[in-house]
Amino acid sequence: MRENGLKTMWAEGRAAVNGWLGIPSAAATENMAQAGWDSLTVDMQHGLVDYQAAVSMLQAISLSDSTPLVRVPWNEPGIIMKLLDAGAYGVICPMVNSPEEAEAMVRAMRYPPDGERSFGPARAAWYGGADYAEKANETLLALPMIETRRAVESLDAILATPGVDGIYVGPADLGLSYGYPARGDRDEPELREIIRGIAETAEKHGKAAGIHCGAPAYAREMIEWGFKLVTVQADSMLLNSAARRAVALTRDGEAGGDGGGLY
Repeated sequence: MRENGLKTMWAEGRAAVNGWLGIPSAAATENMAQAGWDSLTVDMQHGLVDYQAAVSMLQAISLSDSTPLVRVPWNEPGIIMKLLDAGAYGVICPMVNSPEEAEAMVRAMRYPPDGERSFGPARAAWYGGADYAEKANETLLALPMIETRRAVESLDAILATPGVDGIYVGPADLGLSYGYPARGDRDEPELREIIRGIAETAEKHGKAAGIHCGAPAYAREMIEWGFKLVTVQADSMLLNSAARRAVALTRDGEAGGDGGGLY
């Protein structure tokens, strides 16, 4: 089966830089894939991407060495299985707040006897290889999102759930859960302590921790804290920021703002 590059990097102790895709376009994805991301995540939760667009985007990622990931809309078995069949090598699942919910996610991702995934890998076998069915359970990544107070309180149990390979922090929803505004790159002392604790807890369990970031400098700080997967903005924000900067520099000789937001 085709190697999962993220698993290899993490086994070697290296952190991965992840790109985020919310523009429903194979051409935009192919363009992003030229940047050298270690992995690329198709966002089906908050982006504008439907299933057919996601398939085309996964095909475009295949033209690069980036590991293809998908953030599913919700912890629902049907969409998880369908996107694995489309060739995703890892699933980021939002709002996982308990070990029971983490277990349900894993069951949807693993063929029996380890789970309840229905067999029919379709494009996944074309991408992964002839032995996909035999090796998928050990190759694909299950990454529940930690983005609520309840999830933080259940973090040890979530990380201890068999089949969970790591977690992914959603800083905007995490902030909302603790009474702060929804934004990324948290600088509130309480949230910074919580986020750092999440990375340390994941490391204690031997699991990878990921987080969505805005500025590259913040992403580098998160790597220093122990995060093994850092996302820098998203395709739409990178496009918006570059466009604003080009317009401002042309008009005034000064760079414009970044447009705000993460997605």
